[in-house]
Amino acid sequence: MAEQAGNLTFGIIKPDAVRAGRTGAVLQRVLDAGFRLRAMKLIHLTRREAEGFYEVHRERPFFGELTAFMSSGPCVVLALEKEGAVRAWRDLMGATDPAKADEGTLRKEFASSIGENAVHGSDSEENAQIELAYFFSRLEFV
Repeated sequence: MAEQAGNLTFGIIKPDAVRAGRTGAVLQRVLDAGFRLRAMKLIHLTRREAEGFYEVHRERPFFGELTAFMSSGPCVVLALEKEGAVRAWRDLMGATDPAKADEGTLRKEFASSIGENAVHGSDSEENAQIELAYFFSRLEFV
């Protein structure tokens, strides 16, 4: 995985988008944007797993709400490959606040609020590696 670090990123189709039946539409947009799916699975995080994943935000005021939301239903975790994957995925996702997201982005199209914003993506290559390892073993990559 390390040899392709710059070409891999991590994404989540969050519980709000899965609950709304948007998984297929989001995946189609991912593929249409030229990403290759290297690993994918449907999971339902426990509160403790969500807290572990978002540990970096533990002291932030939104931590409890975020981890409750992320453990509220199934989500789809993704390993995405494309040249410049982190930047490309963040561009496709759009701004965290869907009201400020550009037209044509996933959050503009599928998110309902800043808290329930349809998708997550790594913010750096280093964090992509950490986040990918949190959800996927090396054997799960295709």
